[in-house]
Amino acid sequence: MARLRKKDRQEVEDVDVPAPEAPGVRDQGPWDSTEKSGTEEQGYIDLGSLLVRGDEGYALQLPADNEDGEIGSVMLVADDSALELRAFAATRSGGLWDEVRADILEEVARLDGECTETEGPFGTELQVTMPATMPDGESGVQPSLILGVEGPRWMLRATFLGQAALFPADHPLMSALRNVIVVRGSEPRIQREPLLLTIPPNAIAAPLED
Repeated sequence: MARLRKKDRQEVEDVDVPAPEAPGVRDQGPWDSTEKSGTEEQGYIDLGSLLVRGDEGYALQLPADNEDGEIGSVMLVADDSALELRAFAATRSGGLWDEVRADILEEVARLDGECTETEGPFGTELQVTMPATMPDGESGVQPSLILGVEGPRWMLRATFLGQAALFPADHPLMSALRNVIVVRGSEPRIQREPLLLTIPPNAIAAPLED
């Protein structure tokens, strides 16, 4: 871990069909790389497919997804909350979040959790409650809020944990999400292909936990 503190394998369509974004959904971010410039002056951290704005209110963690060291997500960790960000390739016609959301609903049910679809600033979102073991060993639940934001041939999945999952609107991590810039690239990609992240050269390796 570095710290800066298949299902569907079909080819991505390449037709000029506009993504079905509701008007105003991304007026305040998150952004596509074609929509923002001057990121160095604005304090952004370059993670390859994602640019995340640095802030003293949270630390960035880049856990590896597998033994090959591939990094598919970044965690923004605050005192009372966390935000996981993952980006995926999508089609120009959009609609990937509908598919992903259906998969999440099925998986939560399989794990005996509870999941409710609600409407938020980015459209339909998922309020999830999963069984968990608390630090004192007692049984409890872990709340999370999962959002899907679709942009030009990409989808950004954002998972809020802790207090940010319960009160996301005014939490600093919501502002962090809106500041994110997705760098999709122009190369052909497969539907749902993860847009992998890279570790910046100035990253500080965090000590391994026991």
